[in-house]
Amino acid sequence: MAEKKKTYMVLANKLIECYLRGNLKPGERLPSERELAGQFNVSRTTIREALRTLELNGLIDIRQGGGSYVKVSEVQSRKQEIITAVKAEKPLVYEMLELRRALEVESSFLAAKRATSADLEKLRIALHNMTLSKQDPKLGLKADLDFHIGIAEATHNSIFIELIHTLRGHMEDTIKATQNHRFKDPSRYEDTMEEHKEIYLAIASGDGDKAKELMECHITKIWAELVESMI
Repeated sequence: MAEKKKTYMVLANKLIECYLRGNLKPGERLPSERELAGQFNVSRTTIREALRTLELNGLIDIRQGGGSYVKVSEVQSRKQEIITAVKAEKPLVYEMLELRRALEVESSFLAAKRATSADLEKLRIALHNMTLSKQDPKLGLKADLDFHIGIAEATHNSIFIELIHTLRGHMEDTIKATQNHRFKDPSRYEDTMEEHKEIYLAIASGDGDKAKELMECHITKIWAELVESMI
C-alpha cells in the first residue's frame, strides 16, 4: 500500500511540474486516463488516484464522462500554492531546496574567494532593491533572485552559472512559497533582509567559511518556513 501511494503521489508531482513549466494551460483538457497511463508507464488505477489527489487540492476539475480540466484560477495566480498543495513523500519544492543547498552553500564560499568589484556591485544593487520591496512583492522576488544568481555568477564557474540560470524558474517557486509569510510578518521580513546583508558582507570581505555558514542557515530557514506553510 505504501509503495502504491508513493507511485501516485510521485505522478501527481510530475503533473504539478507540468503546471509550473507552462505545459498545461488554464482550462486545458488533460489527456485521457489511457493516454496518461501510457505516457507515464503506470496503471490506470494509479492515474485515477493521482488525478483525484489533484482534484482534492483544487488544481483540476474532473467532469463525469467529460475528462479532467486544468482550473483557470489556480495556475495563473497562485503558483506558490500549486507547488505546496500535494504533500508527497518528497515534494518538488523540497527537492529543489536540497539542490539549492548543495549549489548555493558552495557557490557562496567560491564567490567570497573570486568575486570582482563588478560582482559585488551587482549584489549591492540587488540588496538595495530588496530594501525597496517591502510593499512590492514582485520587486522583492526579482531582487531576491538577482542576489542569489549574482552569487553564482561571482564564482566564475561556468557550470555553476549555467545550472543556476537553468533552475531560475524553480528558485522563483521556492521564494514565492515563503513570500506571503515574510510579507505578513514584519520581523521575518527584516530578518530576511539581514540574512542577505550578512551573506553579502561575508562575500565582500573574502570570508568563504562565514559566507558558506550563513547561506546554509538561510536555506534552513526557508525550509522551516515551507514546513510551517504546509501544516
